[in-house]
Amino acid sequence: MRVVYFDCFSGISGDMALAALVDAGADRAYIESELQKIRIEPFALQWRRVNKKGISALKMDVELDSSRPPTHHRHYADIVRMIQSAGFNERVVAYSLAIFEKIGVAEAKIHGIPVEKVHFHEVGAIDSIVDVIGVALALDSLQAERIYSAPVPLGSGTVRCDHGLYPVPAPATLEMMRGLPIAPTDYAMEMTTPTGAGIVSGVVHDFSKGLPPMVVESIGYGAGTRDLPNQPNVLRVVVGSADSYIGQWKANLQPIHADHAHPHEHHHHHGHHDHDHHHHDHDHHHHDHDHHHHDHDHHHHDHDHHHHEHDHHHHDHDHHHHEHRHGHEHEHDRARRHEQRDRHGHAHHSHEHDDKHDTNAHKH
Repeated sequence: MRVVYFDCFSGISGDMALAALVDAGADRAYIESELQKIRIEPFALQWRRVNKKGISALKMDVELDSSRPPTHHRHYADIVRMIQSAGFNERVVAYSLAIFEKIGVAEAKIHGIPVEKVHFHEVGAIDSIVDVIGVALALDSLQAERIYSAPVPLGSGTVRCDHGLYPVPAPATLEMMRGLPIAPTDYAMEMTTPTGAGIVSGVVHDFSKGLPPMVVESIGYGAGTRDLPNQPNVLRVVVGSADSYIGQWKANLQPIHADHAHPHEHHHHHGHHDHDHHHHDHDHHHHDHDHHHHDHDHHHHDHDHHHHEHDHHHHDHDHHHHEHRHGHEHEHDRARRHEQRDRHGHAHHSHEHDDKHDTNAHKH
């Protein structure tokens, strides 16, 4: 399973997310080629490496054709139609629509209007469209199957927008982060933009304060525009692979080694354990009758290593049983043996076979 982790220690924006994903290995040529399918004003992506507080990061900017500036607003409904008609694959369409839906619904709620009438202002609209669809293409390129994020710092202070001076986080940003973990910050600036919040709320499956379990394959750093006084203004993306059984496999390693080190402690009731472990209380009552199955059970031992932890419970119970029998052996040794031989006369195997296992049982 391919895992992508957004480490948002300095917040997240659309351009930071796209740059970090490309820096982590997303196919830049594929992204730029697919973005040309969007029917909007001419644009180009500019990529450069910058240094942010000692970290080399990739910076991405959307450059517009100055001779053909955008002249109209784009409504949410227009953007949805644009994405659906561009010819992207299903996953890219799903990611893009999920992000824009989060942004559109939040803006509609803040402004008190239907979501279809939410509009994106001129230049900001093109930036948002390119960033969002670019991130969707990057996640598709990385074949992301599970997407995680760290808790997101939103910032504080105020920010100027078309409607005037707004508090940070912007109302739409905070609305999108409803129900999701945010992190405190000391910086009086916008650390997470509405587009960044849309990405997190639209595509992230789960949140983790630290890296989720994975085998790390690549790491990317996407640079923000501003500089922070005490930390690098970058978004880190970690890409790796994970399998659901790896944690269980690691947990079983130590008991498996213990099994090899002390094989005599684990030779009871290994056989057919998958089907019979829920009957172990019943099996203990018939312990004496079951010794003759020991050799047969032992042949299945290799198939049942993963059940050895449950077998320990049987062993502890069996061991007490052996100690009790051993006490009787000192006092009634010969009588006890005859008594057991009589009882085992109804077993499926010979008396000699039973006596061998009875003797082995006392070697604990």
